[in-house]
Amino acid sequence: MPKDFSILYVDDEPQNLISFRATFRREYTIFTAVGGAEGLDILRKERIDLIITDQRMPVMTGVQFLEKTLEEYPDIIRMVLTGFSDMEAIIDVINSGRIFRYITKPWDESELRMTIENARQISQLRIGNKRLLSQLQSKVEEQERTLKLFMRYVPQAVVERALDESTESMLEGEQLEIAVLFCDIRGFTPMSEELSPREVVAFLNDYYAMMTEVVKRHRGTVNQFVGDEIFACFGAPIATTSNERHAVLCALEMMEKRAQLNEKYRDRVGREIEMGIGINSGEAVAGNLGSEDQISYSVTGDTVNTGKRIETLTKEHPNSILISQPVYDKVSDLIEAKAWDPIEVKGKRSKIQVYEVMGRNGQGS
Repeated sequence: MPKDFSILYVDDEPQNLISFRATFRREYTIFTAVGGAEGLDILRKERIDLIITDQRMPVMTGVQFLEKTLEEYPDIIRMVLTGFSDMEAIIDVINSGRIFRYITKPWDESELRMTIENARQISQLRIGNKRLLSQLQSKVEEQERTLKLFMRYVPQAVVERALDESTESMLEGEQLEIAVLFCDIRGFTPMSEELSPREVVAFLNDYYAMMTEVVKRHRGTVNQFVGDEIFACFGAPIATTSNERHAVLCALEMMEKRAQLNEKYRDRVGREIEMGIGINSGEAVAGNLGSEDQISYSVTGDTVNTGKRIETLTKEHPNSILISQPVYDKVSDLIEAKAWDPIEVKGKRSKIQVYEVMGRNGQGS
């Protein structure tokens, strides 16, 4: 039997306490008290699952004692022993939910044993439910933390879509018209050699946080961080319009944010922080890749590969924004740009036309 179930029996007659202990001590952990005051002292020192108290006691009746325990010990099950003369008052207390059950005096051992066992089962259910609720609350808090972290890098619309979709649909790809943006710090390796590992992490976190906010502000999604490179998409996973315009305006603001990084880190690294950005647009396949246990959102295709190749062209031209012909065709009214001579890039059979963004109309140099 469950000796881990503890009972506090309160009665002003010592013989009743002795009799109760002798009857139930083998099945349960028994505590006894002569009166409510002693019972309260025991409650403060011991873990009690069930209180059984006589009703008619001097100084403090059983109901008065039980009511004193309600606020501080709400989970304890309470029962009262009573004679027929007090029955009406006891039933009122039971109906109010303050007492689990009453037992008539003198108590019958088999009836009392059954009542105690019912109380034990209810107590175990309460404990189990409380444990489950606690675990559920922990899971909810964990999910909320994950969701907040997710929303730091992904627009709200993307989060809402991910929550609405089934696992099967999330693993399906789709073809979308998108713009891709690659942003890389030029000369990051020698720059990082001037910093401690902790400082490198702090710098990258500042850089990621700053640029991610810019991407989100221009309706983009950070798809991936690779070292000091940021890969952002416009138009995926949520299909949108004017992707090229959003991407170019994002790139211009990212270049402006470079000043804040320099202000904080220039003296520490002993040089200007320089960046290069490449933008391309076109069709790409977007979707979640992986297994049921672990998936990651991915955007693949020639549009992405070419966008990355364009960004690498900025290695010899720091602090430049280079865009492809498809992007220029959509933003030519928005920016001032300088056409480069057609240039060969890895993975393309023919030379491609790129443009260097000098600034917005009326602001270019």
